[in-house]
Amino acid sequence: MHCKTLCAMALAVAWCAPLPVRAQDAELGKIREEIRQLKDAYERRIQGLENRLAEAESRAGKAERSAARAETAVAQPGIPAGGENAFNPAISLILQGTAARSSQDPETYRISGFAPSGGEVAPASRGASLGESELVVTANIDPYFRGLLIAALTPENEVEVEEAFFQTLALGHGLTLKGGRFLSGIGYQNEVHQHFWDFQDAPLAYKAFLGGRQNDDGVQLKWVAPTELFIELGAELGRGRSFPSTARSRNAAGAWTLFAHVGGDIGTSTAWRAGLSHLRTSPRDRAFEDVDSLGNPVAQSFSGTSSLWIADFVLKWAPGGNSALTNFKLQGEYFRRSESGALTYDDSTQVVPQFGTPINAGYASRQSGWYLQGVYQFMPRWRFGYRYDRLNFGSVDNGIVANGLGPVGGDFPLLMAGHRPARNTLMFDWSPTEFSRIRLQLASDKSRFGLTDNQALIQYIFSLGAHGAHRF
Repeated sequence: MHCKTLCAMALAVAWCAPLPVRAQDAELGKIREEIRQLKDAYERRIQGLENRLAEAESRAGKAERSAARAETAVAQPGIPAGGENAFNPAISLILQGTAARSSQDPETYRISGFAPSGGEVAPASRGASLGESELVVTANIDPYFRGLLIAALTPENEVEVEEAFFQTLALGHGLTLKGGRFLSGIGYQNEVHQHFWDFQDAPLAYKAFLGGRQNDDGVQLKWVAPTELFIELGAELGRGRSFPSTARSRNAAGAWTLFAHVGGDIGTSTAWRAGLSHLRTSPRDRAFEDVDSLGNPVAQSFSGTSSLWIADFVLKWAPGGNSALTNFKLQGEYFRRSESGALTYDDSTQVVPQFGTPINAGYASRQSGWYLQGVYQFMPRWRFGYRYDRLNFGSVDNGIVANGLGPVGGDFPLLMAGHRPARNTLMFDWSPTEFSRIRLQLASDKSRFGLTDNQALIQYIFSLGAHGAHRF
């Protein structure tokens, strides 16, 4: 019995002795499981980061390949950057028209005392008429150049190129180069497209001295200073295809211009700009038709030099700089032109000519003109404005008359009229949106010697498609 008891006690001791060891083994196993789970979690996280890195590297590679293709496209003229499908120019269309009444026939319009420019300077045609529609196409060609084309669709079913030029995008240092056919940077209104004018027609000074506006084929270099005050300097070399020059076949420029503009802000509500411009040309056989003292047709032409100076300014006011509610714009320009050379008088086309052969002699003139206009938007969408125009005949030295070569002053009714044309114009317009405008315009025009032309018209202007911002 004693032996059995001893055996039982020995078995009990043997069973109980490993309990602490087994507990320790369980704790170690738990720790090992936690470590394994942590390792798995970190491995999954590392794998995710590696996948994201691979995707990023893949995208970077694609971007590098796209950049390489773009560089290749730039090196190949005519292929837009990014391939042919990337060529997506902005296209817009401007629709215009008028319904007009006038007391004098627009078809016989002349500015007495000033040589006819040959431009489209007459008042709007009587009755309802379609104005010029403009088709505008523009886009960046590549990172270095931008292109623009404006085709004018005339009421006579003709297509004329108003502007077609390239312009640099990346010359740097404030420089911009433009080449092709473009509106000159002289003056203020010259670069503003007709549909954005505050009045339906151009000021008298633009009609008399530029044939409406200066538009030439050539190159323009412009520099804008990196200063808080706006400073712009520019120069142009052109063919001289339009009045006051004449297009000629020659290996040299037919016209050149220089212009400078400065501007800035006065507080938060007022901004201004002023400028001075110079245009110099050398017209040859710049011809026009006139009548002699008996009313018979004669032809006259001028060859020599023409020098034109323009001083311009514009002042804009809007409360707090917000022009949407109300705003006011004051704009004016002064023109002064000097011409010297030779004048030719030819009546040989008459049935019974007085002289029969062309007569030549020296000719010189100094003439000027100016206009001042103000436009006030008194509430959103509604504006009214007033413009006053004046031309000064100045002085004209006609050698044919002074030297007694035959024709007298009466045989030069346009050049020797001694008239001071003037005009008063009122306008009132409504713009439901930025894409449409309806305008009423009234004018009393004394451009023709001894005659007053009372004019009234209604104009519509509609813009379709994308259209870029206009100048200041």
